[in-house]
Amino acid sequence: MKKLMGIRVFKSSLGIGFGAASGIALGVAVALSCLASPTVLASDTNQPNITTTDNPPIITPAAQRAMVLLDKAVEHIQQDGAEAVGDFAKQAQFTDNELYVYALDMDGVFLASGGSSAVLVGDNVKSTADMYGKLFFQDMIAQARVTGGGVVEYHWTNPVDSSGEPKRTFFKRVGDVIVAVGYHPQRAVAYQAKGFLDEATKALITDEQQALGAFNRHDSQFVKNDLYVFVLDKRTGEFLAHGATPHLVGKVFSIQGKPMIGEMLKLAEETGQGEISYPWLNPTSGKVENKHTFYRILDNKLVGVGFYQR
Repeated sequence: MKKLMGIRVFKSSLGIGFGAASGIALGVAVALSCLASPTVLASDTNQPNITTTDNPPIITPAAQRAMVLLDKAVEHIQQDGAEAVGDFAKQAQFTDNELYVYALDMDGVFLASGGSSAVLVGDNVKSTADMYGKLFFQDMIAQARVTGGGVVEYHWTNPVDSSGEPKRTFFKRVGDVIVAVGYHPQRAVAYQAKGFLDEATKALITDEQQALGAFNRHDSQFVKNDLYVFVLDKRTGEFLAHGATPHLVGKVFSIQGKPMIGEMLKLAEETGQGEISYPWLNPTSGKVENKHTFYRILDNKLVGVGFYQR
């Protein structure tokens, strides 16, 4: 076993486990559908019984930039042929700040990279695993054979702070070449959630109806990456606003069928504020993660903002 750039390379013949991507063209609509989560999360897997919206997960600015860069790289290979992969390491048009393009062939040979993965050029990476042993290149090749493109997630060294963080990569097959662009999804932390809650509270006090409308819009200042605001009716427990899933408005906030409003009000009865943790769908990953929420009581409403714990 050898280590390269925070990953581990295993010489093994592990089986491939993958899910088919939902589309080939990697425009925004297809990338969204690739990330889409199930309509109902099954309770028999200890996940909350959450009915999600028909809207796809929130696509962040970083994801949009990655998709634009991928489209540009794919068009380049379509026009100039497979030998043009070398341009990904030479031409500035194939980088966007921390984002870069890389390519491998259908046999797993790493062909080119405009970033830190350039150390892999010439290697067969089918047995390359991330820091948790996931054979993500195998997954990528398998998806490319079936659907021609998709999304794969793994843990890769973030060059900004040298930590192994989740990375999400969009890719597309062009002939025998797989072209890919990945990004590190941004994750909020506790102090950012508290700051968001302060802003949301001020907005509700200033103009309640305008604030509720803004909380429900994905393009407003109150939705940023995996941070968003939700508001509950204190009397019924129903959502009055939900930044990630506006479809939930009018429905009762519950986990595994248990309404949450009673517990949250009890925790806040002395100070008018509280915090609570529970499993919930992360809108930027489409996965259920542990969420820690800070909230306040404001008249007949409960307003909350949480962050997803790693």
